[in-house]
Amino acid sequence: MARGHAMALALEKWSRAGIWVLTRSDAAYPNRLKTRLKTGAPPVLFGCGNADLLNCGGVAVVGSRNAEADDLQFTKELGKKTVNEGFPIVSGGARGVDEVAMLAAIVAGGTVVGVLADSLLRAVTSSKWRQGLMDNNLVLVSPFYPEAGFNTGNAMGRNKYIYCLADTAVIVHSGSKGGTWNGALENLSKNWVPLWVKPTRDKAAGNAGIVQKGAHWCETVVDEMSIPSLFESRTISGQSMDLFAVSEDNSLVTEYKASSEKAKVVVTEEASRETIPTDFYQIFLAELQRITGKSPLSTEQICTQLSLHKSQVREWVKQAVEEKQVIKLNRPVRYQ
Repeated sequence: MARGHAMALALEKWSRAGIWVLTRSDAAYPNRLKTRLKTGAPPVLFGCGNADLLNCGGVAVVGSRNAEADDLQFTKELGKKTVNEGFPIVSGGARGVDEVAMLAAIVAGGTVVGVLADSLLRAVTSSKWRQGLMDNNLVLVSPFYPEAGFNTGNAMGRNKYIYCLADTAVIVHSGSKGGTWNGALENLSKNWVPLWVKPTRDKAAGNAGIVQKGAHWCETVVDEMSIPSLFESRTISGQSMDLFAVSEDNSLVTEYKASSEKAKVVVTEEASRETIPTDFYQIFLAELQRITGKSPLSTEQICTQLSLHKSQVREWVKQAVEEKQVIKLNRPVRYQ
């Protein structure tokens, strides 16, 4: 409290540079962070640009600073294709993959969210971000002091905000350790968003290791990639699969189409056959019986194993308890 005068001077300085401040109590504070991180959401966000973009979601494109030329070219094409199909880009603003993805999206006229780990004050006056800020298509945000220099801990800590502000994520290049690697494993552990990984020719890269941990390989040619399909979440027992995938015997194809607001699931059948309605709740009950047969699981564990959003799991579990299909155990709360 004794530093009130110094804080007032700092706020005035940042305000002249176009930096605003959001706290968790502000209406404009991104709900995605509150919902996914709960009390772990940063109490203060410093930013510049269009704050409304923080609630639009999009495709997180992340990678190491020292990616190879072909990986950077893939990143550039992915950034352009993503925004041309109507989805925002979310990234970290660091040299390499992050910066290339964001600049490609800005040049293509798309919307971009950059979550910075350091030097926000310097970034908002940089010429490379000027056009995006002037066009109201860019927001740069940081949970750290706007004049802070680079810090490895901060760089690691901001990764979760990138994932939580997006709807899906693509890792272009990762080392076998470091920020990109740790951020990917944290996302897989917390099950925030689907995670896709680009195959790379770099033998020292950690891309394959991330896939072994539960991520999915994506197409290596951007033109062959379906951006809406990136919003599909499908992991079970560490392998690529979808809880809602119907057997080939039913000849059903699940197509995911996403908008800036939400992903919609459209199930189509061969033209020669009638559509068979699928009760996903019954599929959920069958899967729940399978994974909790030997020991009860918490809501978070169910979400992780079935790759479902927590809100959906809570709704179905509540219904199952009311129907006496599931037993609820307390201290701690688990279901079987």
